[in-house]
Amino acid sequence: MRAPGEYVDAGGNRLHVLTRGEGLPPVLLEAGVAASSVSWARVQPSLARLTLAIAYDRAGLAWSDAPVSPITFDRILRDLDAVLVARAPGERTILVGHSFGSLIVRGYAAVHPDRVLGLVLVDPPMEWISPTAEHARKMRRARQASGIGAFLARIGVVRAALSLLTGGRPGVPRAFVKVFGTAASSTLERLVGEVRKLPPELYPVVQEHWSQAKCFRAMAGYLGVLERESATIAAAVPPAEIPVVVISGNHQPGAELAAHQQLAAASPRGRHVVATQSGHWILFDEPELIVEAVRTLARELA
Repeated sequence: MRAPGEYVDAGGNRLHVLTRGEGLPPVLLEAGVAASSVSWARVQPSLARLTLAIAYDRAGLAWSDAPVSPITFDRILRDLDAVLVARAPGERTILVGHSFGSLIVRGYAAVHPDRVLGLVLVDPPMEWISPTAEHARKMRRARQASGIGAFLARIGVVRAALSLLTGGRPGVPRAFVKVFGTAASSTLERLVGEVRKLPPELYPVVQEHWSQAKCFRAMAGYLGVLERESATIAAAVPPAEIPVVVISGNHQPGAELAAHQQLAAASPRGRHVVATQSGHWILFDEPELIVEAVRTLARELA
C-alpha cells in the first residue's frame, strides 16, 4: 500500500513522515506505543487548518522501515530529532504525544528544551514511569503477546481475522485465534478496538500494517524500552518554563488523575483538562480537545 507521505533518513532508517498545512509554530504528533501516523486521522486535518502539522511513524511501524539497530529511548529521541530537523528546521515546535508518545515528547523536551515551544500530553501513562510489580508483569505479557502476534501475522491469521472482525463477523476469527491462547486473542481484540474507532475508510490501511510481522516486532521493541529504561524515562523532566497541557481520559482512576494534575502543575503555565466523553483514545473520541489545546498554546506563546 502506497505511503501517503514522504521519507526522512534517520541514521540509516527511513521514517515515513506525513506533513499537512503550513504556518508557525509547527506541531508534531507522536503516537502511542503501537500506533502510527494513522491514529492522528481525526486530529491532523484540523490542525493543518491552523499551522504546519507533522505526523510520523516510528521505526518498524506502519510505513516506516524496520529498525536497523536495537530500539532504545535515546534512539527514539534521535529519530524524532531527525524528523524535526527535516520538516521544521530551526523552529521551536509544539509537541503532542499520546500515551507512550507523551513520554517521548517529554524526553525530547528535556534533552532539547531550546527546540520545544510547548507540550500537549494526551492521557500520559504515569504508572509506566515507575511501574509496580503488577504493571511490570503486564508489560512483560504484552511484549510476549507481540511475539505471538508476529507469528500470527507471518502465517496470515491476523489479516484474515482483522478482515472478518472489522466486517462485523467476530465469532469465527475469535474462535480460531483462541486456539493460539489468550494472549493472541487479547492482542487481536486490542487491535480491533483501535481500528473500529478510525474512519471506516482507514480500516484497510491499518489491516495492511498489522498483517506485517515487523509491526509486532517493533511493538515488542518499544514495550521493551518501557521495561528496561523506566528510570531513564522518569529522569527525563522538561524545564518548568515549557508550558504543558495534560488531557486525561475520564476512565482514569483518582490516583492517575492526581498524577496528571501534578504533572501539569509542575509548569507555571500548566493546565489540566479531563476529556469527559473519552476513554484512553481521546484522539478518536474528542479530537477537538487536542486541537483546542494546541490553538490556545500557540496563541498564548505568539
